[in-house]
Amino acid sequence: MSQAKVDRYKEEKANRKKNMKKEKMMRMVRRTVVGVIALALVGWLGYSAYGIYDAKKPVETAEVDYTAITDYQSNLMTTE
Repeated sequence: MSQAKVDRYKEEKANRKKNMKKEKMMRMVRRTVVGVIALALVGWLGYSAYGIYDAKKPVETAEVDYTAITDYQSNLMTTE
């Protein structure tokens, strides 16, 4: 082995724990980011699916009959 290779190997060996710790931390950060993105994607898909489902449901409407009020007002107008 040349002296440069030996020096590189010694330097790598001296920093091995530090490098492994750094790699482990980066792996954990990647997994966390991917998990958050996946959770957001699933949430968005669920929200969209519910919106589509909710839009297809029939909407209940209420009709108000104002004939009694109209009759009452017309009776008040005629009695004056």
